[in-house]
Amino acid sequence: MLTSHYTMFARVAFKASPRLSTPFRFAVSFHTTRTMAADTRHKAGATSEPEHFMFTEGGTDSVWSHGDPYDRRPSYSKLIEDLRADVAIVGAGIVGISTAYELVKRRKSVVMLEAREVLSGETDRTSGHLSSALDDWYTNIQSKHGHDGASTAYESHKFALEHVGEIAKELKIDCEYRILPAYEVSAYRPGEDGYEDDVKSMKDEVGYDKSLGIPLEYHDKLAVPGWKSDIDQRAGILWQHQATFNPVKYLLGVMKWLNDQPDFAIYTHTRVADTEEKGGIPFLTSKHVDVTTDNGHTVTCKNVIADMEYNRTYCVALRIPRDSYTDCLVYDTGDPYNYVRFAACDDKDDYLVIGGADHKVGQTDDESTRFAQVEKWARDRWPQCGALEYQWSGQIYDPHDYVAFIGLNPGTKRTWIATGDSGNGLTHGVLGARIIADGITGEINPWQDLYSPKRVTSLLTSAVDIVKDNPQDNMHFKRWAQTDIKDIEDLGRGEGGVLNKMGKKPWAVYKDEDGQVRTLSAICPHMKGIVCWNHAEKSWDCPVHGSRFSTDGVCVTGPAKSNLNPECDSSRRAQEVAAGG
Repeated sequence: MLTSHYTMFARVAFKASPRLSTPFRFAVSFHTTRTMAADTRHKAGATSEPEHFMFTEGGTDSVWSHGDPYDRRPSYSKLIEDLRADVAIVGAGIVGISTAYELVKRRKSVVMLEAREVLSGETDRTSGHLSSALDDWYTNIQSKHGHDGASTAYESHKFALEHVGEIAKELKIDCEYRILPAYEVSAYRPGEDGYEDDVKSMKDEVGYDKSLGIPLEYHDKLAVPGWKSDIDQRAGILWQHQATFNPVKYLLGVMKWLNDQPDFAIYTHTRVADTEEKGGIPFLTSKHVDVTTDNGHTVTCKNVIADMEYNRTYCVALRIPRDSYTDCLVYDTGDPYNYVRFAACDDKDDYLVIGGADHKVGQTDDESTRFAQVEKWARDRWPQCGALEYQWSGQIYDPHDYVAFIGLNPGTKRTWIATGDSGNGLTHGVLGARIIADGITGEINPWQDLYSPKRVTSLLTSAVDIVKDNPQDNMHFKRWAQTDIKDIEDLGRGEGGVLNKMGKKPWAVYKDEDGQVRTLSAICPHMKGIVCWNHAEKSWDCPVHGSRFSTDGVCVTGPAKSNLNPECDSSRRAQEVAAGG
């Protein structure tokens, strides 16, 4: 399954709590000045247009923009005053929107703050799996957290995939939600090295999972519906009661409901610069949290929440004739592994969406070939696939003990975190919202101990893995003495690279399609790592802790809270325009 990598913070979404003293004043509109959907250009290509990074965190578009292009999504106003609320949520992704829903249903006033546009982060770039068939397997979770921990992990993810369906039904959201079987096939063919060990691992997993009450079976010759290849890769696990949906349609539907509630308001293009617990003894007590934006306004609240990602993963969407396959989910046991689901396209075809080829952020120079890898894997097994229409990458975060961190941040009283999705970010977002909402309202949640960020024992058992990973991260600090290009003239149009001249600080240099050059500091504002150019997404990625920036240096993924510093006036003006200034 996915390789684990450990870091404590990498993208932000917050929350907070007492009632609004200033009346909500916010406007809802729709983008009409420029159509940013993939339909306006080659869908599988990448763009570096500054406006594009306000809608999504890469230069490419995901398949979810097919039915919901950016210009048809709601737009909101910027925060221009100080506010008080029960809860302030910073980040309009699945964690933030799901938690807002949970809290507003409990009559808490909520202010949501988003640095860019709604769903501009990782949620829009997922593959849409809702799964209790966890990437890390329950035998691994049991080894770190015991039988009760593994049972809790299953029950919480089962809740999440069912809860999405319940909310969609309650709010009448047409989001293509359905319950499906999942086929997890061996990455090996019979007779290949690794096959026997893989089969044994699958049988052990099935045997243990049945003790948890999970409906699944092992098969020596698992026939995947619609698999028309001669590739003999059929030893595997059949998981029952999994699910899939269109995450953008679902969350836009929840947002529509939230917009009609008097206790909810959202402000976009409002970046959080700082959060501080106040009104008590530091680290012991506090009465509230001040959430300060980069334009100097403050939301005073009682709780704050943050979430993060770290690994890159790659997806493509291929047309497939509707009558040539049976709807299901498919995974393999490779490392990194491949994963498949199907999504709506038009009256004739659907999309086969496949992802995989994961790697640590900023730690590869062949991003574009990753798309080709996953496309080939799909075409080898579903040769009836037609045109490639979308390709995009996303970001995930893997904890070393296989379980997300959800709950109060250690050393704080009102700061909550939700991170460590381990490839199951959608279900973690939904179950995390329930844990955090219960915590804020003083209710006991049956899953809170398993996911608690204060857990220590399981992390100590992962210490060897953490130490093994850190030297790999530290090697990337050597980029202080390395350069990608010798001169700006080395860059072609639409290309970027780090220029590091001896005796000077490194620059991140990008030349746009018109030949205009952007020069930025290549130093990540988080922990001073040197960013790398991502050819596939037209972005600057930090290999140390996963922060990412647009071609104009606007931060699109944390843990960095600020942009890359411009090195000239023209680059500074371009960044201000890109950031909506």
